[in-house]
Amino acid sequence: MGAKREPTARQMRLATELRRLRDAAGLSARETATRLGVNSVQISQIEYGTSGVSEQRLRRMAAIYGCSDTRLIDALVGMATDRTPGWWEADRGQLATPFLDLAELEHHASYRWDVDFIHVPGLLQTEAYAHALFSYINPEFPESEIDRWVEHRMKRRTIIERAEPIPYKALVHEAALRIRVGDRASARRQLSFTLEVAEAPHITLRVIPFDLDHFGGAGSAMLYAGSPVPKLDTVVRDTPQGVVHLDAEAQLSHFRALFRRLEEASLAPEESRDFIHKLTKEL
Repeated sequence: MGAKREPTARQMRLATELRRLRDAAGLSARETATRLGVNSVQISQIEYGTSGVSEQRLRRMAAIYGCSDTRLIDALVGMATDRTPGWWEADRGQLATPFLDLAELEHHASYRWDVDFIHVPGLLQTEAYAHALFSYINPEFPESEIDRWVEHRMKRRTIIERAEPIPYKALVHEAALRIRVGDRASARRQLSFTLEVAEAPHITLRVIPFDLDHFGGAGSAMLYAGSPVPKLDTVVRDTPQGVVHLDAEAQLSHFRALFRRLEEASLAPEESRDFIHKLTKEL
């Protein structure tokens, strides 16, 4: 397999999981290489995502590590061998890597959860809302760059609009619905569009209202991308240092539990739609 200059987040996740399997088996990279009959440098390259791995070699590695989780192994094989170019590849060299990594992550997800407190989730944004948001945050960038970001964000909606969409849950705080990223008319269109999208059977939208006692979850924004194999789920969070992907089992367990707690605190789907409809009338 040829070396890759800049591994994607998905390739790095594959590399991380293979390293975790080796660590769990108590083997060094040198010992693994000896059993495979390869150079230890090749193992290091695979585990740093700078080199691909074939299905045959991956299955041999799993056998050496004593991994009997066939669902996990099959999922890792899929990650290693799927080379179908995604629509986001057309933006490579035009957009920053985090844009592309997120598009790839959610394209392969089996379900998606969002929790947002300040802004309407990206998958639910209108073009006007996204444009106003990007323009405000990045006033130094030219209009052509802003347009490219907006176009990319609109394309990402394919995961909930395609013939076989993934199940999608969004928990949105009342603050995000009330903040006018654009003007009053734009805010009204955004709320109306949110209601329209929420009618789809595979989409669940719930509002977290201001009127809650004992609510300390306002710092719990997250994007949760689910996998058929829970070990391969991913949490994406925005931090002052940039976007981070979390995938340790303890982290995933924590954010699953946190999402369920936030879900319990939110209004039911029908109540949420009524709530948003009321907000729309107020504008």
